Amino acid sequence: MNPQFDKLVGSKRAFFALLLFTFVVMPVMYSAEMITVGQINMIGRYMCFAILALGLDLLWGYVGILSLCQFTFFCLGGYAMGMHLAHHGGPEGIIDGNGWKIPACLFVVYPYDVGESSGDALVPGFWKPFWNLPLTVALGLLIPGLASFVLGYFVFRSRVRGVYFAILTQAIAVASWLVFCRNDVKLCGTNGLVRFDVIAPAESLTTFNPVDAKDKWIESHEGSLDQDLNKDGKLDQLDYSIADVGFSLSSDEVRFGLYLITAACLFGAFLLCRWVVNSRLGRVLLAIRDDESTLCFFGYKPYVYKIFAFSLAGILAGLAGMLYVPQMQIITPSNMEAYRSLLVVVWVAVGGRGTLAGAVLGALVVNLLYNYFTSQHDFYFFSWNPDYWQILLGLMFVLVVLYLPNGLIGLLDKVRGSIGLLLRRNSS
Repeated sequence: MNPQFDKLVGSKRAFFALLLFTFVVMPVMYSAEMITVGQINMIGRYMCFAILALGLDLLWGYVGILSLCQFTFFCLGGYAMGMHLAHHGGPEGIIDGNGWKIPACLFVVYPYDVGESSGDALVPGFWKPFWNLPLTVALGLLIPGLASFVLGYFVFRSRVRGVYFAILTQAIAVASWLVFCRNDVKLCGTNGLVRFDVIAPAESLTTFNPVDAKDKWIESHEGSLDQDLNKDGKLDQLDYSIADVGFSLSSDEVRFGLYLITAACLFGAFLLCRWVVNSRLGRVLLAIRDDESTLCFFGYKPYVYKIFAFSLAGILAGLAGMLYVPQMQIITPSNMEAYRSLLVVVWVAVGGRGTLAGAVLGALVVNLLYNYFTSQHDFYFFSWNPDYWQILLGLMFVLVVLYLPNGLIGLLDKVRGSIGLLLRRNSS
């Protein structure tokens, strides 16, 4: 039988087995209380990292571009969702001169106590679009996608490649971290965005200034109330609170729902990347990695394809960030530090560069090991200190580079091939 056919069938079987485990076995285990909602939440967060790793694997494994600023794009999406959650979270604070409630996390920028006069404090204009969830999702994908497109356009048009590109992206990661740490950027500085209570899938009509709420509603709807008034001539929607139109992030059902949404996005991102690499476009990307000069000789413009791959990786990173923040319930500039983007490189290398499945496997395995080995453990003759984790991670990376160039996926393929060969010999 054709080995390639065997490999294709095996990969499809593995994909559907993982699909079954994620959407059937895990929910059943959760319903049977075999695993806690905290563990479900942890796996959901690690799936976000797997989506991030997919983007880097597309860049590094298939195009040969090593980007060291993927967590910057991750945080752009994360901050977009964080601003939405901050709008709808925290206590009822002060109201600015335009009738907007100042999110609780902005008190580090506007240091007023609850109920004090706002003075000149205003909700920043760039915060306001993130009140609406659909618009937040669109911007959470558009902003990192546009940022990666602009960066890629100027860099790849200038033919920056190799180690120079890696150094440049690392510098961008450091610069972005420094910018987001500043209070005058009005993104809450090093404190980050916190005080998340609910996620509001529909725009709330609740107002914090009911005196002129009716007039504002009439004005925004061009003088038409029609079906929005009850028999007393009042707006029914004004009786609702933000909590009534949103879902509490502390609810077990919501946390489990976020896990399912993240899992669906992970499988969707995997299928998208797989479609790209198996298409004619994917063959061009591989040609860029293997011999860019020859590709130019045949009339192709490699920088166009590089920009596409870099932009797609940025969008995937933004998606991962948006899914991560509601589950973690905080986003700070520390998520943007340069070493974070280096961790993504480790995940992809450990899992298997240029395999897609390896990126997912590496992100999940390394982070699950991190969760275990960053706790204190007492073995028979040895006491494990969480500080040893960095040593273990570095050792793991070195061993993979030296002895497993194809990562864990390559090791699994060898084991599966050996088992299949042994079974065929026994059957014959």
